[in-house]
Amino acid sequence: MKQIVVLGAGFAGLIAAVGAARKLAELKIPRSDVGVTVINRDRFHSIRVRNYETDLSDLRVPLDDVLGPIGVDLMVGDVVGLDTARHEVSCTFGGRATAVPYDRLVFALGSELVRPPVPGLAEYGFDIDTYAAAARLSAHLDALPGRPATAGRFTALVIGGGLTGVEMATELATRMRSLAGGAPSRVIVADRAPRIGSNMGEAACDVIDEALHALGVESLPGISVASVDAEGVRLASGEEIAAATVVWCGGMRAHPLVAALPGPYDRFGRVSVDRFLKVAGTDDVFAAGDAAAALLDGVHPSVMSCQHARPMGRIAGHNVVCDLTGAAPMPIEIGYYVTCLDLGAWGAVYCQGWDRQVAVTGEAAKKTKRIINTERIYPPRSRDAAEILATAAPVTQAPPQQFAAR
Repeated sequence: MKQIVVLGAGFAGLIAAVGAARKLAELKIPRSDVGVTVINRDRFHSIRVRNYETDLSDLRVPLDDVLGPIGVDLMVGDVVGLDTARHEVSCTFGGRATAVPYDRLVFALGSELVRPPVPGLAEYGFDIDTYAAAARLSAHLDALPGRPATAGRFTALVIGGGLTGVEMATELATRMRSLAGGAPSRVIVADRAPRIGSNMGEAACDVIDEALHALGVESLPGISVASVDAEGVRLASGEEIAAATVVWCGGMRAHPLVAALPGPYDRFGRVSVDRFLKVAGTDDVFAAGDAAAALLDGVHPSVMSCQHARPMGRIAGHNVVCDLTGAAPMPIEIGYYVTCLDLGAWGAVYCQGWDRQVAVTGEAAKKTKRIINTERIYPPRSRDAAEILATAAPVTQAPPQQFAAR
């Protein structure tokens, strides 16, 4: 029996596993000949990009509901090593070390938050990199009204003015006012860059500035954090900011186990893959999602986002079976790029193209964001095998729906 192993069940890994099962079904290859196994740290597919939201109740989908009906096996454990020469993955399951062999591998362990050695950050800071981290932050926020009154009790400082930081800060604007009940509250978003949201481009930055101002979120660009403690932060300038809530949103890097794959790697630690998503220098390893850098249209590299992780996963899942069976693989080809940034109660901004030209703003853009967040990026939860397999067809979805501004 040949074995396809998929590491990770995020946006790329889950749909890669479904894509492999779909291609095997199309070729009428039974499970007794080729099996597909997913190794993931828990039993859930997490809708990670929604971790900034106040309501976390619907942010996890049980993997059994997606994998079980299509005959994909799930192993719950931590991936701790990879030996491409021996074709083995080293894992721990319930504290027990196990080597899992593979005939073909899809590496989709994603990315993780960059955590610099800022004194006190690990002890006193929060983040939303995982569901558990977001839940920890949520519990902390809900407990604020019962804490003794201090200068920074209802002050939240979000460090990192990229997309995650902006979405976190704009969501907190409403939440902190509600928690404070009438007492003064503050939300601040800070970054080393000279402008918040600078990687979105000037036109989008103008929209972000408008939203931040309307929501009462303070911008603090051009700063560096020297330390964090229970009372707040000290900046490199010596200024202190009292804040009971410090949320770190300071950048992403590929999963460290990517280093076990032959390079080259980009500045985010992502491994380079060819147009079929195979890792250079290997005969049997594919990579997709945040761990892989692929040219999507021959020119532009993939972005660490679910927008690219999902189609990369579809192609990787399809091609890993083609590689195993001798069928013709498909190249990755995505001819458009959009960005839809949530801006809390103000709305959102929807940009088109690699230069991020603003297309729609406000409540109209928010409608698109809601469709993306609550419908487009979810796997089917019907447990219907045909419906699940259909979602992994190796095609590129059309761009998200736009709504005209009123």
